[in-house]
Amino acid sequence: MIDAIKEVTIVGGGTAGWLTAAVIAAEHHSHLADTINVTLIESPEVSSIGVGEGTWPSMRSTLEKIGISEVEFITCCDASFKQGSQFIGWKNGQQDDRYYHPFMTPQGYAQANLYRAWQEFSPEQSFAETTSIQAAVCDAGRAPKQAGTPDYAAVTNYGYHLDATKFAKLLMQHCTTKLGVKHVLDHMIDIISDGNGDIAEICTKRSGNISGDLFIDCTGMSSLLLGKHFNIPFIEKRHILFNDSAMALQVPYYEDDTQIASTTKSTAQSNGWIWDIGLPSRQGVGYTYSSSHTSDQQIQDDLITYVAKSIGQVRAEQLSPRKISFTPGHRDKFWHKNCVAVGMASGFIEPLEASALALIELSASMISEELPVHRAQMDITAKRYNQRFTYRWSRVIDFLKLHYVLSERQDSDYWLDNRHNNTLPDSLQEQLELWKYKVPNRHDLMQNEEVFPSASYQYVLYGMGFQTLLPKIAKQSDNLNVAKTSFDDIQQNKRKYITGLPTNRELLKLLTQ
Repeated sequence: MIDAIKEVTIVGGGTAGWLTAAVIAAEHHSHLADTINVTLIESPEVSSIGVGEGTWPSMRSTLEKIGISEVEFITCCDASFKQGSQFIGWKNGQQDDRYYHPFMTPQGYAQANLYRAWQEFSPEQSFAETTSIQAAVCDAGRAPKQAGTPDYAAVTNYGYHLDATKFAKLLMQHCTTKLGVKHVLDHMIDIISDGNGDIAEICTKRSGNISGDLFIDCTGMSSLLLGKHFNIPFIEKRHILFNDSAMALQVPYYEDDTQIASTTKSTAQSNGWIWDIGLPSRQGVGYTYSSSHTSDQQIQDDLITYVAKSIGQVRAEQLSPRKISFTPGHRDKFWHKNCVAVGMASGFIEPLEASALALIELSASMISEELPVHRAQMDITAKRYNQRFTYRWSRVIDFLKLHYVLSERQDSDYWLDNRHNNTLPDSLQEQLELWKYKVPNRHDLMQNEEVFPSASYQYVLYGMGFQTLLPKIAKQSDNLNVAKTSFDDIQQNKRKYITGLPTNRELLKLLTQ
C-alpha cells in the first residue's frame, strides 16, 4: 500500500513515552511480523519529572490490556490503592472543612435527583457520605477489595498511587521483552523533514537516522517535535489557574506499619495546596503554588511544617524539597502533519485531581485505536484528534477552576484573586449560572469518555457548599423514593464494608508477600 503507516517512532521515554508505546504495541501485536513497528528513542540523560503519582480507575483496564498483572505492577512500582481525593480546608479553612470526591459514582445517580433527596432526607451528612459507600470506606482507611478478589476487580472503584520512575522502568521492561518495542538509548541531535513538511527522520548521536511514518512527541515540557520543530503555539492558562510551581518531598513513614491513606489528601494552604499520597514505603508530599503570590522560602517553610506533624520537626528539617516549575497551558493543537504530542509535550495544568496520567491514557488509546492506515487518512484523523483533545483540555481547566472559585477563604490574595470573574472561563461561568437552578447531569457534559463526568461536578459543588435552588414541588423524574432506598442501603452496608475489607497496608502485604 502506498504511504502505508507501518513505523511509529516515539521520541522521549518516561511514563508518557513508555505507556504510549505499550498501548500501541499491545493493540497492534507489534511482537509479530508484518504489523506496526514501534520504536522509542530515549535520551540517556533526561530523567523523569515524576509529577502526578496518582492514577484514575482507567489505569486498571490499561494495565490489563497491555498484559501486566496487578501484583507485578504493585510490587515493581511501590504502588498502593487510591479511591478518590479528600479535600481539606478548601471551603473556608475551618476545623471541619473537608469532603470527598470518591471514584464511585453516587448510588442511584442515573435514576434519581440525589441532590434534592440529600437535602430532604440527610442534610446533616455530607453529600458524599450520603450518596456513596466509599466515603465511609476511605474514612476507615480500608482497601477497595479483599485478598481473594481477582486482578483489577473491585468492591469499590479504585486507581493507584505509584512511584512514577519505577512505573516507567516497568513499562520499559515490559515493552521491550513482551511487546516487541525497539528501544534506542541515544541523543536526538536533529530532525530531517520530508518534502511535504512531515518529519522524515530523527538524527541520533550514535545510532544514525531513524525513520518513521508517525512520530509521537513525548519529550516533556521541551516539546522538541511539536513545539520547537513545528512551532505549534503554546496557549498559557495562567490567567485562569495561577499555580506554576511545585515543591516536592519524599517523606519516610514515622513507623513502618503506618496506615496508608485510601485517597489523595489535598490540603488547601494560603497560596496553593499540598498533596499527600501514601505509598507502601513512603509518602509523596508536595506544595503546588503560585510563584507570583508567595516566595519559595515561605513555601518550603510551610511544607516542612506540614510534614513535621507526622514525622516530627527534626526529621522534617532533614528533608530536601525539590522545586519544579511549569507553565500551565497546552498546545494550540496536538497533532500536526505526522507528529502528535502526548503528555507534557502537549500540555500540563497542575497536579490537582491527577488528570496528567489520565490524559496520557486517553491520548494513547485514541492514537492506537484510530491509527491511520495510510498517510492520506492521517490529516482527517489529526483533525478529529485535535477537536477531541481541545475539548478535553478545556473541560480539565473548567473542573480544576471549579475548586478555586467556590472557595470562601479570605486569608490571602491568592484565594481572593481566584474568585474574580475575569479569571473564569466563559464555559464555566455559564455552567455555574445554570447550576444555581438545576443539578448537573448528563446533558451538561455530552461527550463520550468525558474527562470529568457530571457526577464529579456534583461531588465538588456540593462538597464545597454550593446550593442549587430547586422548585418547591419535586418533579416526577426526581424519584425521591428511589434515592431514599439508595441512601438507606448505603447506611446499612457501611459496617459490612468496613468490617469485611482489610486496610490498604494489610492487603498490599498479602498481595506482595
